[in-house]
Amino acid sequence: MLDGVLVVTGGASGIGLACAKAMVAAHDQVALIDVNEDGLAAAAAQIDEAGGAASTFVGDVADADAMVALATRIESEVGPVRTLVTSAGILQNAATVLDMDLDEYARVWDVNYHGTVYTVRAFAPAMTERARGAIITIGSINSYGALPLPAYCPGKTAILRLTQILAVELGRFGIRVNGVAPGYVLTPALKARIESGDRNADMIRGAGAVDMFLYPENIADVAAFLCSDKAAAVSGTMMPVDAGWEAATLYRNYAGGVPWDTDAS
Repeated sequence: MLDGVLVVTGGASGIGLACAKAMVAAHDQVALIDVNEDGLAAAAAQIDEAGGAASTFVGDVADADAMVALATRIESEVGPVRTLVTSAGILQNAATVLDMDLDEYARVWDVNYHGTVYTVRAFAPAMTERARGAIITIGSINSYGALPLPAYCPGKTAILRLTQILAVELGRFGIRVNGVAPGYVLTPALKARIESGDRNADMIRGAGAVDMFLYPENIADVAAFLCSDKAAAVSGTMMPVDAGWEAATLYRNYAGGVPWDTDAS
């Protein structure tokens, strides 16, 4: 049983909200941060229904000063932070480096990577003073290979290395840092892209070794484990939760052919 406060960025929906709901019982309070004020109110209601107590804070993780101010408020008004989940992030549609929109490129980096850095820099100092805690970053299957997402893919790769760096830097203060690398998760953002025709639902379902859709709760269950005492010896890892996507991608593209697709006659 943990105590203290759980802070989740991107907590209004998707993976962030699922993480908050999965970990609510292990914490005294939950602090949700998001740019979506209406979504925060609905998320807080779900936390309350789950038997927890939630406070909400409107803030943009891409604003370093704003994150420092929020960290100060939460420590003062809610309580000492024990667990931090840096879930805030935005998606990108396929593009080439030469043709991509540079404003979108900058925003993806600002939210996904810089937002992770700014959030950890804001909350970790108080955690180090108490010499305890756990931090979860959200990477992606994009952390492990090249995909045609010239802002999102490199940014998530950078989060993988950042997670390892933070694990070493903060481990001496008793803080464990791990990441979760989701596959294609049916978050509201991805559902919207399926509905608009920018993503193919059948391809998403069949992309992994296991034919299934991934839901935010699948990611949250692993994040909760990594923050628990059962993972006391785990730090510096980026755990794929992808229904076997990484394994299947390599296997299915073997130049010698997939055995069950080969004509044996």
